[in-house]
Amino acid sequence: MQDYDKEIASKKERIEKLLSGLVPVIEPVVRAGNPVHYRNKIHAAFGISHGKVIAGTYEPGSHKIIDGGGDILENEAAVGVVRDIVQIANKYRMSVYNEKTGTGLLRRVLIRTADGTGQMLVVIVLGDFMFPGKKNFIKLLTSKHPEITSVVININKRTDSMILGDKSETVYGPGFITDTLLGRKFRISPESFYQINREQAQKLYSKAFEYASLDKGSRVLDAYCGTGTIGICASDRCGSVSGVEINPKAVSDAGQNIAINKVSNVKVIRADATQYMNKVSSEEHFDVVILDPPREGTTPEFIKACGRLKPERIVYISCNPETLARDLKLFAEEGYKAQKACPVDMFCGTEHIEVVSFLQRVSSTRSKEITLDVDMEDYYRIKGDRTND
Repeated sequence: MQDYDKEIASKKERIEKLLSGLVPVIEPVVRAGNPVHYRNKIHAAFGISHGKVIAGTYEPGSHKIIDGGGDILENEAAVGVVRDIVQIANKYRMSVYNEKTGTGLLRRVLIRTADGTGQMLVVIVLGDFMFPGKKNFIKLLTSKHPEITSVVININKRTDSMILGDKSETVYGPGFITDTLLGRKFRISPESFYQINREQAQKLYSKAFEYASLDKGSRVLDAYCGTGTIGICASDRCGSVSGVEINPKAVSDAGQNIAINKVSNVKVIRADATQYMNKVSSEEHFDVVILDPPREGTTPEFIKACGRLKPERIVYISCNPETLARDLKLFAEEGYKAQKACPVDMFCGTEHIEVVSFLQRVSSTRSKEITLDVDMEDYYRIKGDRTND
């Protein structure tokens, strides 16, 4: 653990340097109990070396495959499945997709594991619709690995770097797996967003809820809500959650997750979060805004919309400390002062780290009103069932 101690110390130093003068209290880094084999989503590309099928990740900056695939961060059982797929492929002399000619069968494999339930989803990505010996292949693979609960065949004829294509067929099991997070169930399909480190995700969300100071009367706005994991996990701690997400597939997944968990106080709205907040700021009140944006952070327009909405508290979950530091300065201009922050080591063995920050409204300063064109009929409100795709 000496190397991990050094990694944590380095990340702590980086956070303190970036947030110095912006956040008065920076809590100790929340360490992982096990900093290896935590990645519950892995993928490998297929290739040919010395006449044999191989699978692994690409060398940085190239399309040369590193034979053997996974590293120390990847789920061990999933890496074992990749090895056996290669063995079966060589046994049956299966062809491998050639990017230059656009011919061949095996392109990639994507594996998702559910640490809370032990379920595993295997997605075989092919370059052709014809899969000779498909039944025997699936039967042999699942007999070697009874932990596999679903197998999906995906056809990808694209010429870009996208892993999955547009057409999929479930050939074994239900086509998805279910995991548990803070006592809630979440359905994970091949394309679903889900935190890659379940153990640390539970710590991350728990810290966010602690900072949010939720009670049974709290009204929460969950911006960039994705598939609804934060809002659903918070549902028994607050009065209501309104999730806002612009991606229609994520909104559909969120609706399914709401139904699975039978929560009645969570709804998901398909909309741009900034436009939605500007639209409802004069008629809706929220006690807390929770945001978990992508690596590029949020936008000045979103921050101004928060100033208009005037929640008492904001909890900012960031996967990029640099953009967090930038955004905290803009939040301060809108009357929200960062009170404390807590780094959570979600990505052990890498330079990346998540940070949860708590901001309190200390000023009634309100930005000038702006009118944005919002089509409210484009919002999909989902309350416990899947009504829209």
